[in-house]
Amino acid sequence: MVLLGRNQNGGFPVRLGFVPLSDSAPLAVAMETGIFGRYGLNVLLSRELGWASVRDKMFYGDLDAAQSIAGIAFALGMGFSELRCEIAVPLILNLHGNAITLSNDLKPAQIGKGEGLQSYLTQSWKKDRPFTLAATHRFSSHHILLYQWLRRYGLSPPADAEIIFLPPQLMPRHLKAGHIDGYCVGEPWNSEAIMAGTGWCPATSADLSHGHPEKVLLLSGKFLRERKDESIALSAALLDACKLCQEPSFRDEMISILSMKEYTGSSEEVLRNSLGNQFNTGSGFANASAFHLFHGEGVNRPTVEKASWVLAGLRSIGILPDVTCGSLSRIYREDLYHAATLCSQGA
Repeated sequence: MVLLGRNQNGGFPVRLGFVPLSDSAPLAVAMETGIFGRYGLNVLLSRELGWASVRDKMFYGDLDAAQSIAGIAFALGMGFSELRCEIAVPLILNLHGNAITLSNDLKPAQIGKGEGLQSYLTQSWKKDRPFTLAATHRFSSHHILLYQWLRRYGLSPPADAEIIFLPPQLMPRHLKAGHIDGYCVGEPWNSEAIMAGTGWCPATSADLSHGHPEKVLLLSGKFLRERKDESIALSAALLDACKLCQEPSFRDEMISILSMKEYTGSSEEVLRNSLGNQFNTGSGFANASAFHLFHGEGVNRPTVEKASWVLAGLRSIGILPDVTCGSLSRIYREDLYHAATLCSQGA
């Protein structure tokens, strides 16, 4: 699904992909508030079903850039899957933003934050299939976080839990239908199940791995080589949007934008559950101040340390071989981030 750009400034449009999630906010905000236009950019937003679509379209040249899970940068850039191409990450779009949601069939009083899960599966599991959880992609932080959570409480996939992969927006309906028992996903798809009364949240990603990088801006190598000025302008525009998304006074407007059918299509009530002050977990309330971090000290810079968190996590769950991956700085480009910062300051 392609959204027509609102800033017709001539030249070839920048084809920018995104998946309908709360942390697509910088892209939606940059479009709706005219930030892209202020940088002279003609942007076409392409709404994708899931991360496999983003990966494939980046590889085949159907997108110039995209909001992406961090792992796809390494899958494409280092050839960890069958598809390989030149890419660059000039900007981290946000930290955190994910949570684990379980079916209401698993009661909070029995499971707690996860400490009761092993006992429940050993003594009370009655279904004629394995305990099944969903993540969004093999190379996603959601996959890493699910493993971390299960291992924290003495469980080891695949022996104790089967993990499958689904597009984010399909997870609540599969949970409701009883096809899966839980999932790890970005907002608002945890809150959709919580507010509908079909799920509850034992842990957020801020609880599981505080400070972890989440979505990145992914540039195709061809776009960067042939249109470097626009690549830097795009990064600068999204950096400005990240700053705006972090402003408490802008949250209501951001929620209103995200609720539009072109973006998440979720209700403002659902979106506000994690983007407001308090997060209704389905079994109580938690402080939501760190649920989504779009901007702040160290948030947006694409450092080797952030890249290393992703690679270490993927290795720990057996997705990547324990081999040297070469220079991470050829993918996580602090030079482009620095150029975007200067461009933003001069805008």
